[in-house]
Amino acid sequence: MADGQETATGGTAGNGAEVLDAALLGAELGERATLVQFSTAFCQPCRATRRVLDDVAALVPGVRHVEIDAEAHLGLVRAVGVERTPTVLILDSRGRVALRATGAPRKAEVLAGLAQAL
Repeated sequence: MADGQETATGGTAGNGAEVLDAALLGAELGERATLVQFSTAFCQPCRATRRVLDDVAALVPGVRHVEIDAEAHLGLVRAVGVERTPTVLILDSRGRVALRATGAPRKAEVLAGLAQAL
């Protein structure tokens, strides 16, 4: 993703949680992929990230955007190793983490990252 953003690819979501499912996220996964956004209420970049991920989910069939309030879900935040917001995880159709990034991404970056998960 963009310069200044931390990214890592791989099959783990941090601390051994390899797969995120609907029960952990509190929302259904997308048929093809899921864009998971960890946000906080007063995070300005989180608002921009929400718009970008909503746009991408509307543009790509079978992709769903799930936003998680990091403050309200501290157990999940710790399990996946979220240290700052926004953090975006791109999950494949089975809930495996295909890409992880922090900071506000651009639409083209999300689309490129999503291509890795599809």
